[in-house]
Amino acid sequence: MRTARPGAVLLVTSAAAFLSSLDLFIVNIAFPDIRADFPGTDLGQMSWVLNGYTVVFAAFLALAGRAADRFGHARVFLLGLAVFTLASAACAAAPGVWLLVAARAVQAVGAALVVPTSLSLLLAAYPAERRTRAVGTWASIGAVAAALGPPLGGLLVELSWHWVFLVNVPVGIVAFVAGRRVLRDPEVARTGMPDLLGAFGIVVGVGSLAFALVRTPDAGWAAPEVLVGFGVAVVGLALVVARSRRHPVPALDLAVLRVPVVALASLVMVAFTTGFAAMLVVNVLYMTGTWGWSPQAAGLGLAAGPLVVVVVSRLAGRLSGRLGIGPVAALGALAFAAGPTWWLLHLGLAPDYAGGMLPGQLLTGLGVGLLLPTLSSVVGSALPAPQWGSGSSLINTARQVGSVLGVALLVSVVGAQTTGRPSEFGSVRAGWTLLVAAALVAAVTAAALTVVERRRRPAAPAPVDAEVAEVVEVVDQRGGAPSALQSRSRIRDSLRSGLPGNG
Repeated sequence: MRTARPGAVLLVTSAAAFLSSLDLFIVNIAFPDIRADFPGTDLGQMSWVLNGYTVVFAAFLALAGRAADRFGHARVFLLGLAVFTLASAACAAAPGVWLLVAARAVQAVGAALVVPTSLSLLLAAYPAERRTRAVGTWASIGAVAAALGPPLGGLLVELSWHWVFLVNVPVGIVAFVAGRRVLRDPEVARTGMPDLLGAFGIVVGVGSLAFALVRTPDAGWAAPEVLVGFGVAVVGLALVVARSRRHPVPALDLAVLRVPVVALASLVMVAFTTGFAAMLVVNVLYMTGTWGWSPQAAGLGLAAGPLVVVVVSRLAGRLSGRLGIGPVAALGALAFAAGPTWWLLHLGLAPDYAGGMLPGQLLTGLGVGLLLPTLSSVVGSALPAPQWGSGSSLINTARQVGSVLGVALLVSVVGAQTTGRPSEFGSVRAGWTLLVAAALVAAVTAAALTVVERRRRPAAPAPVDAEVAEVVEVVDQRGGAPSALQSRSRIRDSLRSGLPGNG
């Protein structure tokens, strides 16, 4: 078998990672145009354009890595890229909102197959001494996608909202053709069949919870459909727990939850991303509805926060190494809470970007840049190497679940019919209040994490393990899932030996 060319592998895997990350940030800007194109669609229905993607992505992210270990990383990567590209075309061609939601769910399956396998292929292509830099380049693509998402989405919506999805197609085709030529499967020990029923339980449980929350503004908390939604959510999540306790290749490895630091970090992640995801929607409603800005102007206006994230996230790892994960996470949550607090105090019906919106954007960007990479790094510091994959999967699942809850709770708070017009400014303010509340819950939980963290006896890791932890941290900064690596101990061993890793 021919050896993969490292530079070509980096280019192909980075292109795929860029697409999957961009799709998380580009669609929000198109919300008003998509909603206008499908008359009668309310915010509750539109929320599934985001949540349908996020729920499925969360459910299949961990299983995708294990499927790659069984069937081959290059094969699964190319399959995921093909599915993502075809589903993107289907999204653009969708004649109705529910067909768009269905296509988004299929698109999420493709993204879940691409993200973890791209990392394993990259690690296998590079020699040990160059892996950390290669992974850093790959991981930075997520930050670039986050920064480019809002302004690029605004420019594409100028043509048509369909282009928000069509932009993926040519890049996906080129990456697929190039991938077939340059990607080579690393040699891995084949694992058992992943727990697909457990993954289905995640989709049903989290999806039903989101459905119940979205329906409450119109139906009320005591409505039969809402109560049934909550009941199905309990049953679905109970199924996940039951299956994960006894399945050899579970959807979630519950053993890592027995580590208090990891369990608390997961709770902080859920609370924080609840506010983060809600912010991405409510600010689009405010700027396009209350202010009447075009999607292009709103996209440019919303780019300031992600740009701050790009800068701050590079410093978060060093800061958490000195102060600890809990204190930095608490600081990030408080900085994020200060952003919507500023908006509540300084923004009104009249546009005021420089003195009103921008300072809050800078504060929320500071919070995101401090907190997300810091929480991701808990995997390398609190768990032994064989559990890094499971721990990272749990943290990333918590991140996706928080995103689903954030959008659903926002709809519940502001109302399904809200468009953000000036007469509905009170609903926008209620949305900002939700952001503050979620961030404060995250800050309090991070304070508890600080106490638990300080009670643990610090263990000085071997230098090579510190290098591996840095790789895991930088990967998780862009929301990736190192669970594709069958065991983190294999990265450690390959870095020690200097031989190409198994991925």
